[in-house]
Amino acid sequence: MNNDRRRLPALDPLKGFDAAARHLSFTRAAEELFLTQSAISRQIQTLEAQLGVRLFRREARRLSLTPEGEVLQRAVAETLARLGEVCAGLKAAQRRPRVNVSAAVGIASLWLVPRLAAFQETEPEVDVRLSADNRMVDLEREDIDLALRYIHPDAAPPGATLLFEEVVFPVAAPKLAARLPAVLRAEDLARLTLLAYDDGRKAPWLTWEPWLVGLRLAHARPKAVLEFNQYDQLVRAAEDGHGIALGRGPLVAQLIAEGKLRPLGKSRQRVATRAYVLVRAPKTARPEVDRFAAWLLKEARKTEREAGA
Repeated sequence: MNNDRRRLPALDPLKGFDAAARHLSFTRAAEELFLTQSAISRQIQTLEAQLGVRLFRREARRLSLTPEGEVLQRAVAETLARLGEVCAGLKAAQRRPRVNVSAAVGIASLWLVPRLAAFQETEPEVDVRLSADNRMVDLEREDIDLALRYIHPDAAPPGATLLFEEVVFPVAAPKLAARLPAVLRAEDLARLTLLAYDDGRKAPWLTWEPWLVGLRLAHARPKAVLEFNQYDQLVRAAEDGHGIALGRGPLVAQLIAEGKLRPLGKSRQRVATRAYVLVRAPKTARPEVDRFAAWLLKEARKTEREAGA
């Protein structure tokens, strides 16, 4: 198929032809397009020369389409109508307020996405674009309004707001948790699969070794270890009963409240070196961004209550 668009007629002659074909008058076509009659006539002549066919029968005080003109008119009318619809849609989309949000994959999948429907119910006219990425994005360069970041509290930029602190504890699916004692023993661990998280960055508070040492199981061996480089995948595996995981309190609070996960024991480890903060791009001052930021903070307080903070 030949897709060489350079052979297509220019848009202006096609618009002139469409107007003339609808009115069967060069004069009325010129009035519609704010051109002169001679300009419309030249457009039609150019189009006929380019296509190699006559498009109009020019008779005394009467203008009519040739069969070739009728075929072209149908195609041009459909194409211009479709172009008009697309352009109108693009303009409407630009008029709708939108908030661009960046978040790490874990908090995006487990915390933000399940709550977005609630925001859309209260703010149906505001679009939200979520960019889930574990890298630290440049807010200005990538046109981001708000970022949910998992960082050392002291590294938070000026103006950042604490969403919630990091708290870690073992969790499992309810059926699996029901079969386990309050305190794990070596023989229990031998029947369990540990779901481990490793994305290539040092995060000792998210590894099993300190927990096993605390349970005096440093030398015990689990049945197996399944390792994930995305935290949301690890949590889904825990939900499905594939093993026990280290739950990050804010990210699993709703799953616990819904009965999809259950904490193992009462031990909680607060991680002082990490927290979830809300960062706002400099010079971002739009009402929809203000409302979305306020909604995020309200949801964060609700999460704290769910987690028993």
